Amino acid sequence: MSIVSLFIILFGSTFGLIARIYIQANFKINIGFNIQNTSIINFISSFFLGIFVALNFINNEMLLLFYTGFLGCFSTFSSFIYQLFILIKKRKFLRLFFHYIEVICVSFLFFYAGYYLIQILN
Repeated sequence: MSIVSLFIILFGSTFGLIARIYIQANFKINIGFNIQNTSIINFISSFFLGIFVALNFINNEMLLLFYTGFLGCFSTFSSFIYQLFILIKKRKFLRLFFHYIEVICVSFLFFYAGYYLIQILN
């Protein structure tokens, strides 16, 4: 990996981290039950991933910037796993199940929505 590639990843990850911190600090959605900020980040990340996959970047620098850099730092998979671990420790197995299903299913729907949006626009 070249030094230019490392700087591209660093640039993308900087903006991914800034966006994640901003959203976690400023947005909270309540639709009858509490959706954690981590879930919101995962939904948005999945939507952007769908868009980027549909755009089918050929340029390696664009892949590094958006996939590895931005989305790698923006998405919060480790936080999602940590939330599941905390629910296991608290023995809240029903909440664990529903939180897991919520994040996986809704994230997939957001991915497909982003992918489908680009397919329609092309």
